[in-house]
Amino acid sequence: MDASNLIQTVLIYALPVLFAITVHEAAHGYVARHFGDNTALMMGRITLNPLKHIDPIGTILMPLLLYFATSGAFLFGYAKPVPVNFSHLRNPKRDMIWVALAGPLTNFLQAIMWALLMFLLVGFGVQERFFIEMAKAGVMVNLVMWAFNLFPLPPLDGGRVLVGLLPWKQAQWVSRIEPYGFFIVMGLVIMGIVSNLWLRPLMSLGYSIINLLMSPIRALLIG
Repeated sequence: MDASNLIQTVLIYALPVLFAITVHEAAHGYVARHFGDNTALMMGRITLNPLKHIDPIGTILMPLLLYFATSGAFLFGYAKPVPVNFSHLRNPKRDMIWVALAGPLTNFLQAIMWALLMFLLVGFGVQERFFIEMAKAGVMVNLVMWAFNLFPLPPLDGGRVLVGLLPWKQAQWVSRIEPYGFFIVMGLVIMGIVSNLWLRPLMSLGYSIINLLMSPIRALLIG
């Protein structure tokens, strides 16, 4: 890929990625505060300032290196996790489910908003490819974050949901995986298991739901 195409790709994805990461992390902190834990608030992490959530390696360096190494076929990154002290929650086992779900839920809502923007741009005859591609990227990026973070293995959000749903004995067993969870997930990603058995089916479902939600808008614009 030449430099001009790379710059254009980075510009197309920059805003959707920043919004996806920032709102995702801020949502964790906001919901944690709602249920009694002020840790994220005291550390200034309940904010839409992306600089508070960006990890130089996980958010910038790793995705760029993977993009070059795989010619754009595989991307992975992460932000600074919002600190949550689950023992401060009013009902730790139950409330951690809502804290964990807050991030992926905001990503799905953002995917819907980007899809709405794309339909409105097309419907009103906007021909600028850059904005259309940015809206498409916004849908894809947020659906990837939504689906990936719901994978049921700590420290991902889906793993915390699983811990909250399981009986205490089984929940404690799953919790012990967390220190090694990142490496296990990366191994499953490299082997294609996460992509083939989790990401693709869940993203397909996500696109189907969004298309269904957008059908009235499509009919209105066409009509």
